[in-house]
Amino acid sequence: MASTSTTPEPSSDTSYVKMDKENDVTLVGKHCQLEYCNQLDFLPFFCQSCKKTFCLDHRTEDAHRCENRGAWAERRRQAQLARPSAGEGRRLRDRDLATQKPCAADDCRTVVGTSLVPGVHCATCNRDYCLKHRLREEHDCASKTPIGARPSAGTTAGTSARSALAKLRAWGSAKREQAQTLTTRALPKPKPTSASARLVAVNNLKKTAKGDAKLPTEKRVYLYVEAEAETTTAKYPRGEFFYSKDWVVGRLLDAAARSLQVENVNNQSADERDRLRVFHVEGGRLLEFNEKIGAALTSGNTVVLLRGVGGPPDLIEM
Repeated sequence: MASTSTTPEPSSDTSYVKMDKENDVTLVGKHCQLEYCNQLDFLPFFCQSCKKTFCLDHRTEDAHRCENRGAWAERRRQAQLARPSAGEGRRLRDRDLATQKPCAADDCRTVVGTSLVPGVHCATCNRDYCLKHRLREEHDCASKTPIGARPSAGTTAGTSARSALAKLRAWGSAKREQAQTLTTRALPKPKPTSASARLVAVNNLKKTAKGDAKLPTEKRVYLYVEAEAETTTAKYPRGEFFYSKDWVVGRLLDAAARSLQVENVNNQSADERDRLRVFHVEGGRLLEFNEKIGAALTSGNTVVLLRGVGGPPDLIEM
């Protein structure tokens, strides 16, 4: 029996697409192909740039440090450039030649609708232009309200769309800037990824980790905790500790800062240059203060206290 392909159809919205589980009965899950993750995900994502599959946390190009970053975006850009502009090459019909009118482009005095200059109609803004201004980019089509549309509705929709696009661009710029900041930091490497090596490391960690002795064993998460030497004045730059799975990351940060004797002014300063953040080495990302430790971390993971890297950008607040 021929096997069914698990490669998803290309998407024009994101660099990653969800694997098609409904139409492919052979798809029972795939392991994340990030070298230090290898997590089995029953709803994996396919990267259209490097052609590999990843889990939810590493589906984006930035999260899995894509080896062919931007290839999907370049293919989409080339496809868009290959499309003809709206109205390009479409001349006014013969019956329109009897109606002479000036070119609808601003400050253009060319008369269209003549036998020599028949003109070109733009279906997007519903106006007629000379050959020089026939392309949408040449007559600033995006800023015009189509003839026949309601001005108020069109203006509101256009303004709203431009505002959303500006927010999206600002969010993307902030994400890229933060990623570049993290790549310049001297961060530790992930611990061994083989199952046997992880088991040995966790067992050794349990013997040396410090924490509240009253905390039940089943509630504990054992972690390697480090403080970045370049941005802190930690007396003890690293340590091995255990915390409760029910804690949030903000509480872990406070406890780790006290243990390593790192200055913590998060409750006193709103300036991100002074605030501490928790970086998850195995996950390759900054953790939110309100995330549950048990959901974001597992025993044997490494977290680093970083200062001045800024928080994850929030698209809603931009």
